[in-house]
Amino acid sequence: MQYTLTKENIHSVAEEFLQQLKQYKVWAFDAAMGSGKTTFIHALCDVLGVSDAVGSPTFSIINQYQSADGQMIYHLDLYRIKDEEEAIQAGVEDVLYSGDLCLVEWPGKAADLFPDDTVYLSIEVIDANTRRITAKVPN
Repeated sequence: MQYTLTKENIHSVAEEFLQQLKQYKVWAFDAAMGSGKTTFIHALCDVLGVSDAVGSPTFSIINQYQSADGQMIYHLDLYRIKDEEEAIQAGVEDVLYSGDLCLVEWPGKAADLFPDDTVYLSIEVIDANTRRITAKVPN
């Protein structure tokens, strides 16, 4: 599953991803700093009807939102996590196995904690206004 992503189509692409990947609860975003991970997660939350302010949980590690239909959504940013033990102590493992939608930035910081049915998404910068987003679904 691959799409070209721009400011103009970000919400329609987010809606398509949510439709196609709705059975998966953990989405791990692998992309370079500044490539648009948080921006795309914000668009996903917009489509889900989140009314809370959506921002990067760089310092808090885990942000929690609620969708329009009451669904819990967790947004994790593991950039500042040193290792898997620190991730466990921060509650990352509990959230990943909560059954709620988890949108995770920098998953490589605690790679062994992720469930087998995690969807891995990569974002590639094409130019200043365009990204390519690819989802790899588990077998």
